[in-house]
Amino acid sequence: MPVPVEIEETEIEGVLLIKTPIYGDHRGYFQECYARDSWADKGFRETFVQDNLSKSCKGTLRGMHYQLSSHGQGKLVRALEGSIYDVVIDLRRGSPTFGNWFGCELSAENGHALWVPIGFAHGFIALQDDTLVLYKVTTPWAPQAERSLNYKDPRVNIQWPIEPTAVSPKDEAAPFLDAAEYDFTWAPPIRKDI
Repeated sequence: MPVPVEIEETEIEGVLLIKTPIYGDHRGYFQECYARDSWADKGFRETFVQDNLSKSCKGTLRGMHYQLSSHGQGKLVRALEGSIYDVVIDLRRGSPTFGNWFGCELSAENGHALWVPIGFAHGFIALQDDTLVLYKVTTPWAPQAERSLNYKDPRVNIQWPIEPTAVSPKDEAAPFLDAAEYDFTWAPPIRKDI
């Protein structure tokens, strides 16, 4: 019998919060983190080509990263240990939420995952030491297409829950939205009731 999965839409079209149950007892716990067929039954039909893992100390900020559309990456993000505040920014020209951000806590405790589609900058801040983050991606890393958006852009105004204490020089120097290079275009969803 397939493990139940809840796929919830967020206030930004295309970004999904995915919840799968955690079954615990005196031995520990079990969680089915991804199941292609049962997720497809709920409408999630992405194909992944690579898994990435990062370990961060509390206060480490990684982001806001994306790849240009010819190498665009969809990401399924979850915290395996510790917790993060995960953030996406809509970079799709013409989108009603262009330049808006969405954030949520992903933790080993809540077991939630966030789906970040192509067309979004993505980043997170570690809320605990020794936080492990796993993200599945739909396209391999392409260094020539990699771009970053500044995590402290006042126009975007992300409300980080804690002050970053460790940021890479590349992320610190990333451009603000008005000067960033991106090439994503939003298309209205196809109506299913026609």
